[in-house]
Amino acid sequence: MSFFSEFKEFAVKGNVIDLAVGVIIGGAFGKIVDSLVGDVIMPVVSKIFGGLDFSNYFIPLAGQTAETLAEAKKHGAVLAYGSFITVSLNFIILAFVIFLMIKQINRLKREPEPAAAPAEPPPTPEDIQLLREIRDSLKR
Repeated sequence: MSFFSEFKEFAVKGNVIDLAVGVIIGGAFGKIVDSLVGDVIMPVVSKIFGGLDFSNYFIPLAGQTAETLAEAKKHGAVLAYGSFITVSLNFIILAFVIFLMIKQINRLKREPEPAAAPAEPPPTPEDIQLLREIRDSLKR
């Protein structure tokens, strides 16, 4: 089998196509979650905790003084732990939403168990039946 025919066979398998679709949808879904966290959840958290804005939490490593993270990055290296908190929150929310989706899909996949019908005993094998007849004849 030639290299190209092997590659063609590999590329058109269902698993590769499914994986590609999953990656594309996952990227788009990640953007939705980023927007949900950045534009909906974080403003509410900020309001509850008195104007807390994680995105501007940083430690300047080059000795610079700045009010915002963007200004500090212009002047040198910074440790932007506020961005890490925001990304971590994005991950937790994304993982929770995916968990709920998988749980729902698994619930829909489950087939209802059939009603338990009275089980009939399997027919007795011939050799056992023959032994019973011999036993009964000896008893007589």
